[in-house]
Amino acid sequence: MRINEINTYPVKGCRGLNHSEAEVRPWGLDGDRRWMLVDPEGVGITQRETTALVRVHAHPETGGLWLRAADRPDLWVPQPSEVTPVQVRTFRRRALRVAALPAGPAADTWLSQLLDRPVRLVWLAEPARHIEAGRKKHDPGDQVSFADAYPVLLTSTASLAALGDWLTEAGADPVPMSRFRPNLVIEGAPAWAEDDWEGRSMRIGGVAFRAAGPSARCLVTTTDQQTGVRGREPLRTLARHRNVDRQLLFGLNLVPLESGRVRLGDPVLAFA
Repeated sequence: MRINEINTYPVKGCRGLNHSEAEVRPWGLDGDRRWMLVDPEGVGITQRETTALVRVHAHPETGGLWLRAADRPDLWVPQPSEVTPVQVRTFRRRALRVAALPAGPAADTWLSQLLDRPVRLVWLAEPARHIEAGRKKHDPGDQVSFADAYPVLLTSTASLAALGDWLTEAGADPVPMSRFRPNLVIEGAPAWAEDDWEGRSMRIGGVAFRAAGPSARCLVTTTDQQTGVRGREPLRTLARHRNVDRQLLFGLNLVPLESGRVRLGDPVLAFA
């Protein structure tokens, strides 16, 4: 088994970036989901509510990030500092508030006009617990980015191919891996092999991880990541084939046990 794809999502819910290598931190891949859009109440905005987020391209550079979108002027957003933190949370319910730094009115105006709703852009200066301790079977700890629950999501090309076969049998088109917004994609494992890795230690390249269990999928997977158009698949097919305890499963959540670097082609090992 080896790494086939490496992705980060600089702004939660917005377009992702592909990489040939990435630094792994305790809270996830470097630069992954450290920025988030929030509503006036400080609650995170995702593609569940606003599919127009796929229009936002965010490109981090030293000291901040560029925001880009079709038919809009590019905007440089400096990484905020020496500003008063605001309290935000990733979900409206069952999420802890964490301190984040506001990016400022220029970014807020640019994004609010693009999405046609009032939003604020915030940056997570210090990764922090935003899921209640004990809520998850394998606790993610207190160093997490703005990811929904766990620092890293891994998926498998063979599992996607198997899902594609089910979709074809159902008369639907296969979906690309981008629908699942993974950080690491592996090849060389049998379809659904990742189901057996829960609770195991893993080594990806030179970095140790703990497999924290399968990923339960949501409405975001039905959104075309290029156009924002939403359909019914693949959730309908996952509901027929991958429904476990009323959760529709695809992918594996990981928690880094150390810092290090991963690269395309790195070997992937799962230990008992």
